[in-house]
Amino acid sequence: MGNDGGSIPTRRELVREAARNPTSAELKETQQEQHEWSWKNCPLSHRQLVRPVVSDCAGRLYNKDAVLEFLLPAADGSSGKADGEEVLGGRVKGLKDVVEVRFEVDGDGEGTSGAAGKEERWVCPVTAKQLGPSVKSVYLVPCGHAFSESAVKEVSGEECLQCNEPYTADNVIPILSSAPADIERLAARTKTLKEQGVTHSLKKAQGSSKKRKKGVGVAESAQADESNGSTPRPASTSSKVTTTGIKNAATASLTAKVLQDEDERKKRQRLGMNDNLKSLFSATEGKDANRKGKGGNDFMSRGYSIPAGAKR
Repeated sequence: MGNDGGSIPTRRELVREAARNPTSAELKETQQEQHEWSWKNCPLSHRQLVRPVVSDCAGRLYNKDAVLEFLLPAADGSSGKADGEEVLGGRVKGLKDVVEVRFEVDGDGEGTSGAAGKEERWVCPVTAKQLGPSVKSVYLVPCGHAFSESAVKEVSGEECLQCNEPYTADNVIPILSSAPADIERLAARTKTLKEQGVTHSLKKAQGSSKKRKKGVGVAESAQADESNGSTPRPASTSSKVTTTGIKNAATASLTAKVLQDEDERKKRQRLGMNDNLKSLFSATEGKDANRKGKGGNDFMSRGYSIPAGAKR
């Protein structure tokens, strides 16, 4: 018993554990838990990481379908879009800003796409070490093959160990690294690529330079026609039409799946809205009543009718 006038509680009894700053050990443990979670889950969709997996210029890992869903225009509300912008931090504006990370899968699942619910074991193809929170891992741009950092350092060369794709030391991207030196190097690389008009995947960014080159090409073709003595032909309308299809078959199929799911969700929303409206409005009964010369009996125009036998 207490607080009934017979005893006066002290502060020690009311505050069992005073607020304090976390210790270095607790901070390290929290960072380790966050690091392990990021290796297994996509921060955009909060689902398990399943191939195909992509990475941005900061070395973060995402599910490719989650990135595609984020890049699609929002149908209703902007809360999901705002959350995605907060997670990505403005680093992803299109598919050119991410690189598909090609992990080597150990076991019978090698060469097959990952399935939800089945956790794959990603290993380094050189050292056979499991890639994860306990091993510092990197991937190469533009090919995207993933290795342990020790394997890339020990095997000196400027070509990928799996596909012989050339790369430079600046294009070795650490995966989910929290070291200040790695963060500064990646920030400097991003700034340099932006000045050069190149994205993270080393592809040309969308800008005015491409339009200028296209205009120069048209002018050169017109000059060539004049030098040959032929009259310049007007550009056909079919040449102006650009195809919106995606050349990569895997990306195209994944995009089609995301679009199909989005269409089904919109249809379900429309059907649900129609059912709710039908419960309030009865179109058929209103038409019959109007034919008989009576007012409609829907929710909005039902009104109040005085019984015939009521006294006035």
